[in-house]
Amino acid sequence: MVHSPQEEVNLIERLRGIALGATARRKARCPIVRREPAPGFAILLRQMASPPPQLPDARTARSTLLVLVAVYLLNFLDRQIPAILAERIKADLGASDAQLGFLYGTAFAVFYAIFGLPLGRLADVWDRRRLIAWGLGFWSLMTAVSGLARSFGQLALARVGVGVGEASATPAAYSLLSDTFPRERRATALALYSSGIYLGSGLGLLLGGWVVDRWDAAYAAGGAPFGLAGWQAAFFLVGVPGLALAARVAALPEPQRGAGEGLPSPPEARPFRAFWAELAAVLPPFALVELVRRRPGPRAIAAHLLVAALCVASASGLSRLLGNPVQWVSLAVGVYSAFCWAQAVARRDPPSAELIFRTPSLRFASLGFALLSFNGYGLSFWLAPFFSRVHGLPLASVGLWVGGAAALGGLLGVSLGGYLADRWRRRSPRGRLFVGMANAVLPVPLALGVLWSPDARLALALTLPLYASLALWLGAGASTVQDLVLPRMRALASAAFLLVVTLIGLALGPYSLGRLSVATGSLPLALSLGLVANGLALGCFLLAGRTLAEDEASRLERAEAAGEPLTLESAASLA
Repeated sequence: MVHSPQEEVNLIERLRGIALGATARRKARCPIVRREPAPGFAILLRQMASPPPQLPDARTARSTLLVLVAVYLLNFLDRQIPAILAERIKADLGASDAQLGFLYGTAFAVFYAIFGLPLGRLADVWDRRRLIAWGLGFWSLMTAVSGLARSFGQLALARVGVGVGEASATPAAYSLLSDTFPRERRATALALYSSGIYLGSGLGLLLGGWVVDRWDAAYAAGGAPFGLAGWQAAFFLVGVPGLALAARVAALPEPQRGAGEGLPSPPEARPFRAFWAELAAVLPPFALVELVRRRPGPRAIAAHLLVAALCVASASGLSRLLGNPVQWVSLAVGVYSAFCWAQAVARRDPPSAELIFRTPSLRFASLGFALLSFNGYGLSFWLAPFFSRVHGLPLASVGLWVGGAAALGGLLGVSLGGYLADRWRRRSPRGRLFVGMANAVLPVPLALGVLWSPDARLALALTLPLYASLALWLGAGASTVQDLVLPRMRALASAAFLLVVTLIGLALGPYSLGRLSVATGSLPLALSLGLVANGLALGCFLLAGRTLAEDEASRLERAEAAGEPLTLESAASLA
């Protein structure tokens, strides 16, 4: 649209008045000093003269989504395959149920969470395609290396490498898809992307069970190549496809950030400087060195030292009380790194800290979705050993039926959940939380039916609706986070969201259920006790719904209050 010079001046004056009025109303409630002045009129005029960039066309959007679904499929195929291999790993390496839970959960999750923070920051300032491609190649390689493990410690270290590589994918993919699809279709797109979780999980169970049974049958008398067991060969098989897909990912289009919402973000001049600064801020002991170098004041240093001391004391106490010190030390490192990162974000980027950490609905919603993932991850890992151990089914049959139920049920559930999240969101600001509430209630009777049915066929039949009900929340959770922050913060907010989900759901879920199995002597009882987390999740969603609409409507104003530079687009949005 072309404006006359006088019309441009009048429009800018009007927008300036709106912004100043909003600022005055805000300061009357909570005075805050601006970090930076708003851009001058010349910058606003240049922004007005430039036509707004458009979203990618529908064909490009679908192609991008399809490729990223394949990436996420491999992500969870490599992540899930230890579930079907658990009984063979336990026998060959002498591991307990608690150690198996640590291997699948904590060893992977803590490093996935820690590296997800700097990699989420890199996704906000660098080429998201290349980041996903490099990460895909690395975690696929480390999955193949898992097949060389000859001890539990070696296998745990390889899984740490898988966690580091996989941390690159989801924050960048969330951000990329949010700039590829319009807002009204965002939950559906993110839900379809999340279907890779269940397609990959199902395929991992299917392939793992098939490879182990065929390999062990072929080399029952010995003579296996390089002396590898069937579970080791399975790791090799699933690690190769990711190396081939990485090149296709790098060729995807890279849309401009925030273009679809009129809030374009310029590229970062030195993106890796932001990454290394973020990494130094979360890795002990560099985090303390980085904090002191920034001279934040005695209060910030005292808070840092206090949290570090509490983490050390907690890890030491839990190790003496419950044993398995590697679990608690790893978890303490994850919590400490999360606190260090939050301190760094608050110091370096107050607007992001304001929206990510101080939005009440986002805090409660993230905790609610994390509690859902506690049972989602826990049941996804332990159902295969459950059918093998309790009902005596062979691994190939478990892989076929449970893997098929995970793939089909998860695909149906995540797609339905995304559709309902978008549909209900049009009717109510809390519509996406309603999906989370449904996800908190529906799996409970289905899980109890699976766990306590004496008939293996009935239990297997119930796994399909169980997996569907467990998958409902994924699109709703991701899109809720995207809606409550600004476009330039999406990958960073996604990394924070995944941090909470990973530490509570993945680091604690499988391990805690395995620990309960050891303590009670009953895997079905342990998995049943874990369902208490769903009730806590329901309460969190009810609390989040109380302020969600207000928090979303005020995001621009609160970000600008914390120092976000005022642009023509944000001023118009305030109007």
